[in-house]
Amino acid sequence: MERLIEFATQHYYLVGAWVLTLLILLATEKRKAGKSVTPAEATRLINKEAGVVLDIRTRKEWDTGRITNAHHIPLADLDRRMSELDKFKEKPVIVVCNLGQAAGTAAKKLKAAGFQQVVRLSGGMTEWKGQNMPIIK
Repeated sequence: MERLIEFATQHYYLVGAWVLTLLILLATEKRKAGKSVTPAEATRLINKEAGVVLDIRTRKEWDTGRITNAHHIPLADLDRRMSELDKFKEKPVIVVCNLGQAAGTAAKKLKAAGFQQVVRLSGGMTEWKGQNMPIIK
């Protein structure tokens, strides 16, 4: 630990460059992924603001359990099936994947297509199930 502190004090410009690079990387990833909501916030959006759940997982993952009334369009098919979602452009759209990582890509595509309120479920279905939220099989 002493050597780490010694290195940092002697090479402050390298440490500063590393910290700056890390911050830029984190900011870029956050911007790319878009806003995320917890399962509780997602439930509020669904119940109070007529939010729509878009599940982008594969068919195999979808069959293991899904959120009630979720629309299933796998991420690989999203570009060609985007028109199925046009009626929801003014409503909150909650994008759900397995772990919450792939949802950022889908959210970015939806925003580019003109959807007003797109968010992703933080932690995905793993977090949803972890908080014992209701699912249907």
